[in-house]
Amino acid sequence: MSEIAIPGENITRQYERIKDEVAAAIAEVLPTGTYVLGPNVRAFEEEFAAYCQTRYAVGISSGTEALHLALLACGVGPGDEVITVPNTYIATVFAISYCGAKPVFVDVEPDTFNIDVSSIEAKITSRTRAILPVHMYGQIVDMDPLLELARKYKLWVVEDAAHAHGAEYKGRRAGSLGDVGCFSFYPGKLLGAYGDGGAVTTSNEMLLDRIRVLRYMGQHKKYLHEIIGYQERLDEIQAAILRVKLRHLDTWIEERRRWAALYDQLLAGLPVVTPQVRSHVRHVYYVYTIRTPRREELIEFLAARGIGSWPMYPLEVPYQPAYQHLGHKFGDFPVADSHVSEILCLPMYAELTEQEVRQVAAAVREFFA
Repeated sequence: MSEIAIPGENITRQYERIKDEVAAAIAEVLPTGTYVLGPNVRAFEEEFAAYCQTRYAVGISSGTEALHLALLACGVGPGDEVITVPNTYIATVFAISYCGAKPVFVDVEPDTFNIDVSSIEAKITSRTRAILPVHMYGQIVDMDPLLELARKYKLWVVEDAAHAHGAEYKGRRAGSLGDVGCFSFYPGKLLGAYGDGGAVTTSNEMLLDRIRVLRYMGQHKKYLHEIIGYQERLDEIQAAILRVKLRHLDTWIEERRRWAALYDQLLAGLPVVTPQVRSHVRHVYYVYTIRTPRREELIEFLAARGIGSWPMYPLEVPYQPAYQHLGHKFGDFPVADSHVSEILCLPMYAELTEQEVRQVAAAVREFFA
């Protein structure tokens, strides 16, 4: 196999662009001796809330825990049900299970990979407490009808925006549409830390208070623990790094959108399905996904030419060993099931060059020729 000259993911190129800014930010933190819940965490929370068009943001230790604590803050607990999708990363569903609740899966749209809002109502029961839409691959769910349905049944809406930093729906940012938004800052994300990290966004003061208490040992006042809480804080150094990166995020998104548009152009006419983008959505292309029934052959073909690619979530959550007890079988979610063996992620990061994008597309064209 050839050496991979164009990897599917590459975060070191981004580091090279901003390493001096990052080094300066870290150098300011280290001498202070304040490494937990310090001024950088508070400043990042304010800046990220403003970016997401919400009143508040809370720095959390990971995206998984952002989801977990958000659901707990909404009162989700044993015996409850939370509606989500089968084609997400398993952390979405683990967060539901951590609360003692049951995940209920709804199939997805055939073109966007996002939850099929028209199928949600049939899955609502007296035990349903929340809907957890996932903005897959960087495109926001059709939120207006989902929010209308949630209001009708008095359900919480918790956005999983781990793929969607900066994405927009009718001019509104991811994380500002539901009752609460949850973000991951895993290093490969659109806005990534140099380690784990996450955040919760909300404009609801009650939820804000609950999440803050839950993330830091169940206390408002130190050593007075009112509820069972957790140790799930974003650390000061990661917050300082994220503050640097947040200033560049919109530039990086526009670069990703440029490469996506070029892929769309160069792959037109081939027997692959390229991303379908709704007119009222700003897609941020966390990944650039195509669909082809010849995926495994194409992966090998590209690798032989030094190009990295990978399948996204190749085994859906309901069929994972951890969820065998729910009794789902392949075919229960026809649209998501039809996608799972076809989805392939091509190289996508802001630091690609036009020559590299053209090289990837030329290799895909060669394969199908």
